[in-house]
Amino acid sequence: MPRRTSTWQAPVEALAAMPEVSGNTVNGLDETERRPASPFFWHEQQYHEFGDMQKYTLNIMYGLEDGGEICEAFRINENFDPALGDVAQNRQFVHRGPEPTEVASEKITQSAEQWTQQVKEFALSHHADVVGIARMSRNWVYEGFSINDYEKNVIVIGVGHDYDEIKEAPSLPGNNRGIVEVGKQYTRAATAAAELNNFIRAQGYSTNCYPGPTAQAVMMIPAAVEAGLGELGKHGTLINRELGASFRLSAVTTNMPLEFDQPDVFGADDFCTRCQVCRDACPPDAIFDDKQWVRDEKKWYVNFDKCIPYFAEARGCAICIAVCPWSRPGIADNLVVKMAKRRKKLADS
Repeated sequence: MPRRTSTWQAPVEALAAMPEVSGNTVNGLDETERRPASPFFWHEQQYHEFGDMQKYTLNIMYGLEDGGEICEAFRINENFDPALGDVAQNRQFVHRGPEPTEVASEKITQSAEQWTQQVKEFALSHHADVVGIARMSRNWVYEGFSINDYEKNVIVIGVGHDYDEIKEAPSLPGNNRGIVEVGKQYTRAATAAAELNNFIRAQGYSTNCYPGPTAQAVMMIPAAVEAGLGELGKHGTLINRELGASFRLSAVTTNMPLEFDQPDVFGADDFCTRCQVCRDACPPDAIFDDKQWVRDEKKWYVNFDKCIPYFAEARGCAICIAVCPWSRPGIADNLVVKMAKRRKKLADS
């Protein structure tokens, strides 16, 4: 992806589909008091004001002549109507794997250590590339949503992209490789979560499954950070020490006793303070140079109002994932070592 030489301008149709309220306001940009995150663009339309933009985006992604390839990758159900573009009425937006089974009547008792080992082994042998576990926090629940009392622990799954495919992003007419790869990995992440969900239920423990890409009750990125799957990058996407920024998430919550992982601080955040690759490549110039206050947390943030129109036109975009230095094969290991040396040098000075 070449360096951006000019800022992309959104077409009139895209701007007309945006609501009067700023997506940055909805997300809590510049707010210095803590509050729950509000439902946003990828929630079902009854929860937010971005319904017209959601329809506009889905029409572009799935409504063009070559949209069938994208529909297949995301496993859109055969009744999907691009003109309607309503996720609430197209719940098979992504293949979710096997349907949930009943919770076994007899609960198998083991230690948290034993269950943790078995859960991770099962996940890694059933589509997951990385897996982490954290204690569930109500701070990760969207405003207006609730979770069940049994959702005490959260297991977060990550599945990596094929770099040769995702590097083709963005997906424009005639080249769907980037968005098709995104669809395939969302499908794999959903299948991984669904199969793990049923494995845990078979042991007699309650669960809830969060497959993505449509948003539900739980914010996956902060859960993934706490579960040790990576650090938040300048592009607003998680960076994993093995997969870089090039992966997708799903999750399962449960009351099964489990041991918790710790956040993995390996230098990605520090690296992002100096790196400008994703910012320079972003066509709508949506990536901030510095961290921003968002609901009483200073963190990396992407300008929603600039990002989402291009996201629609580019049929899923993913440029920032594709160009991130951490995502290139064989690079992450070297960067981890480099950042470890830098942190040691700072600590010793």
